[in-house]
Amino acid sequence: MRIKRNTEVPLNDVTMEGAAGCKVRWLVGEADSAPNFAMRQFELEPGGHTPRHFHPYEHEIFVLEGEGSIFDGQQEQPLRPGDVVLVSPDDVHQFRNVGGTPFKMLCLIPNSAADKKVTVVPECGIER
Repeated sequence: MRIKRNTEVPLNDVTMEGAAGCKVRWLVGEADSAPNFAMRQFELEPGGHTPRHFHPYEHEIFVLEGEGSIFDGQQEQPLRPGDVVLVSPDDVHQFRNVGGTPFKMLCLIPNSAADKKVTVVPECGIER
């Protein structure tokens, strides 16, 4: 068993094309000997967003704090603390902070996805 505080984990800029005001902490992953899943905490500053993108793996989101939204294809859905989102493989999606305080969410992905290609849709950049 391993216990740590999220603030002990470095908060790094998300440098993917199309991201703005977006940071991530890799809370749990293969480096922690987690065999199956990685847990990340994203923080979006007011007006910040992830790129609009898709990838061949699912991920699960739990909203911790702030006001946000997710673009599910072309439709925007509001997000608030306590909301849970399942993003299925190849769903086009984007998270945005629509409030005046940081928007924080947990994101879980399979460890096998850590090195898989993410495709940024044309309005946000190039294929990765």
